[in-house]
Amino acid sequence: MRKLTLSSPSRAPYKILCLGSHCDDIEIGCGGTLLKLIEQGPPVEVYWAVFSSDQVRAREARDSAECFLQRAQAKTIVIHEFRNSFFPFVGAGIKEAFERLKEEFAPDVIFTHYRHDLHQDHQLISQLTWNTFRDHLILEYEVAKYDGDLGAPNIFTHLDESLCRRKIDYLMTHFKSQLDKQWFAAETFLALSRLRGIEANAPAKYAEGFYCRKSVLDWGVSRT
Repeated sequence: MRKLTLSSPSRAPYKILCLGSHCDDIEIGCGGTLLKLIEQGPPVEVYWAVFSSDQVRAREARDSAECFLQRAQAKTIVIHEFRNSFFPFVGAGIKEAFERLKEEFAPDVIFTHYRHDLHQDHQLISQLTWNTFRDHLILEYEVAKYDGDLGAPNIFTHLDESLCRRKIDYLMTHFKSQLDKQWFAAETFLALSRLRGIEANAPAKYAEGFYCRKSVLDWGVSRT
């Protein structure tokens, strides 16, 4: 399997935009990758936006984001309160939030929901990501759930077991309100990372998978 290296932007730090419908989506979908980028890569600035919450979940989300981003050079955490499971019916307000976001932050890479995710909230956030950001590297993450809508990722981040378990520990620690959910379990998160590790031929056995619809190969060839 070939490795692709993201080129460093001319400016620093590297700017990462993370978009999640619900308060734990970003952490579940790309938490390990974010920890690896922040701790092993170049200096990064992260804009972290969650679109649905209530008072309890907003507090959980903010505490979790602060934990995951504690070593980022700079961070912005925004927690909206759009109604859970009703995103298609309040789409105009969410679209306006995206337009404001576009004016505030110019990302180098964007993490958002998988386009074929069957949850209606996830679908809208993915659609608006592509509607709003037209010339960016967009990596779509996955969230395992009842709908059975997992696909075949084409981009992977190799992770080691300790980092995977740290991601999971953060999830289980910060999202107490979700512990009664059948799917919200440490073994669920670890199992998916192990499966993606097999698919990615990861040396340390674990990985997170992403879906990349569009990218450009720069072959480094020029003619004079």
